[in-house]
Amino acid sequence: MRRVIFNQKGGVGKSTISCNLAAISAARGKRTLVVDLDPQSNTTRYLLGSLSEQVQPTLAEFFNEMLSFKFNRREVRDFIHSTPFPKLDLLPAHREMDFLHDKLGARYKIFKLREALDQLNEYYEIIIDTPPAMNFYTRSALISASTVLIPFDCDDFSRRALYQLMGDIEEIREDHNPNLRVEGIVVNQYQPRARLPQRLVAELSEEGLPLMRSCLTSSVKIRESHDQAQPMVHLFPKHKVTGQFESLWDELNGKAPAVDAVGEAVSYVAAAEPA
Repeated sequence: MRRVIFNQKGGVGKSTISCNLAAISAARGKRTLVVDLDPQSNTTRYLLGSLSEQVQPTLAEFFNEMLSFKFNRREVRDFIHSTPFPKLDLLPAHREMDFLHDKLGARYKIFKLREALDQLNEYYEIIIDTPPAMNFYTRSALISASTVLIPFDCDDFSRRALYQLMGDIEEIREDHNPNLRVEGIVVNQYQPRARLPQRLVAELSEEGLPLMRSCLTSSVKIRESHDQAQPMVHLFPKHKVTGQFESLWDELNGKAPAVDAVGEAVSYVAAAEPA
């Protein structure tokens, strides 16, 4: 399974969701790989902490070799690093990827990531974090993946961007990757007592968009998790948000979620509407 976490709107929790789902997968004994395609490298820092500043080689070197005519190119496994968490590996990002972006697009290297990931059959799950833009790296990820998980943070700007995003994904599916499907929209930073999030979630559900039943609420513990470079399942295994991530992982893997806050919110709003 190759899963892309993507929304072209920034600040919706792509890196947080990528790392925490991957950490749960690994904690449950599944060998898991995270691919950090965002030059900002937030996912790399989250999983490696201070080691992220020295980690070599990175995806910058991987993509740079795609631009060369070297006969002794390294295999993708040479760029994979272990993390401090058992069974969880990382293909790290680097800010130099920004400078390679236009060259890679001009040379049409858009299929190279898929060719590389095709070699990695040892992983139960590969989770790909993307930049907040439909650019070369994001397109490479969508061409490489089987599913897309879309974080949604319950504001009107996010909702407006969602329709364009669904269209862009459909275009990738039609042109390059017929097996690609939208796995679902996960509501992040959800506030169950606030009227606006309730209304937006209910409207998305009424429109037939594929909402995940599991949702993620806000907590300062997430920021502490970032600061200490430890996903929630390791730092706060009993916390409510950890349980929400676990429910989301279960739902994505075909199990009934234990936390059903989105479904409850939709039902609550529907019941509150006048006849």
